[in-house]
Amino acid sequence: MRKITKKIGFEPQSLAIWKKRINNKGKSYIDLTTIEKDDIRFACAIEQFYLCAYCCKPISGTIKDCMNEHVVARDIAPNKSLDFDNIVASCITPNQCDSAHGSQPLPLTPFDTECETDLEFKLSGRVKGMTSEAQETIRVLNLGNNNKSLVEQRRQFIQALLLGDGIDPDDVVDDSDLIKMVIDDLSKPKNGKLEAFAPIAINVLSQWIA
Repeated sequence: MRKITKKIGFEPQSLAIWKKRINNKGKSYIDLTTIEKDDIRFACAIEQFYLCAYCCKPISGTIKDCMNEHVVARDIAPNKSLDFDNIVASCITPNQCDSAHGSQPLPLTPFDTECETDLEFKLSGRVKGMTSEAQETIRVLNLGNNNKSLVEQRRQFIQALLLGDGIDPDDVVDDSDLIKMVIDDLSKPKNGKLEAFAPIAINVLSQWIA
């Protein structure tokens, strides 16, 4: 995961207007039109630099490959169903991320700073939860090592990103300045987008200089 910061005033105007209408008082997310839902999805994708809030795979910001995901599920907190600060863009991968989350409580979320440190990734694409909250989150979202397809995607993208920045994953790298430069490069969006799985590669590199 990568920490998501909800920006003040970034709520889509269409959603803000919809919520202010008197005839919409007492309504919930399910009552929104396609216009508001599309605007929410696109705004979230921009905030997330076009990466899934949970697995960090690339998304386009359209219904084609992502959906509006309530971090605190609507069944748990129906009063938050229209709260933009509770919505992120999640990929639509079957049995993963939003699809796996359902209405389960999520103890570690992309809004928590710890989401970048309590999930520890390896070059192999495997992940370890460093706390009980992280372990439960991995289970709920199906981000763990039993999800072999995701593990392999992470492995391939991590290695490609590192090689692209001049680091051979098969060599022992003890140049902390080089590693910091690569982390800085991977952290910077290009044309508003981060590289696929870049936060995972940053997580791996950060362990090398810890």
